[in-house]
Amino acid sequence: MERYFIKIRDKKVRVTEWGEQSHPVIFCLHGLGSTSLSFIEIAEALQNEYRIISIDAPGHGQTEPFDEEEEYEMKAMARWLKKVHQELELEKFYFLSHSWGSFVALFYVDAFPDVVLGSILLDGGYQTKRLGNQTVEEEVAFYEKDFEESLESWETFLDVAVFAPGARRSNSLRLAGVDLALKENGKFYWHARGRTAAAIVRAMHKDETADLYHRLPSDLLLLRATQPEHMEEQRKKTASIFEKETGAKVVDVPGTSHMIHWDRPERIVQYIRNQWS
Repeated sequence: MERYFIKIRDKKVRVTEWGEQSHPVIFCLHGLGSTSLSFIEIAEALQNEYRIISIDAPGHGQTEPFDEEEEYEMKAMARWLKKVHQELELEKFYFLSHSWGSFVALFYVDAFPDVVLGSILLDGGYQTKRLGNQTVEEEVAFYEKDFEESLESWETFLDVAVFAPGARRSNSLRLAGVDLALKENGKFYWHARGRTAAAIVRAMHKDETADLYHRLPSDLLLLRATQPEHMEEQRKKTASIFEKETGAKVVDVPGTSHMIHWDRPERIVQYIRNQWS
């Protein structure tokens, strides 16, 4: 694993990379509140077959936040990502994304379809806010508060902020957990701040992926979480709309939460190999 920085619009962006430069490229974009190490177990399993490149998104990890809230809007994010890919000299790549990263990925595929060889969405991009049960104000208020809270110890941070109750753990995921922590005055905070989270939530409400469905390529693969059960009705509803209007394949992955690639990394690796071999 190699970690380094590039400069985009005079701001540093942290990149994490696995594999040989001669291999086909999988570009990874994490979800809200995560970092490039979100994909660590997937990358470790595939690094002898692919060159995996993952970034800390703006305002996450060690990538500097945007100055203006509007820069987090979907079309602006797609243009920013294009500059990242140009700086990394990526001409063609496969796109692997999770959660909010999949929302951005769909706008990127719509804007720059010729450079994306294929896309796999990890429980993201299909949860249209239009059919959600929260207003933008309610969701912004939740994330602003949540991302500013602190915990007293590292173990508590792991138990409360990083891992869900009963979730599987590994040495690699603990390393990813270290990436998520910001320590100040003896307390542990989430690395991404409330201002960043609020801007991203507003962007997802403003720019609806559902408006792109009819223009997207049908070779998309959505791997969908199935836990907790009380969310299944809503998931099935929005995934069915996504599948019908895009023509994409949707696969339910049993026993997985929203952190689908942390719960069942071996299954995700299998789907990647089957889809892109």
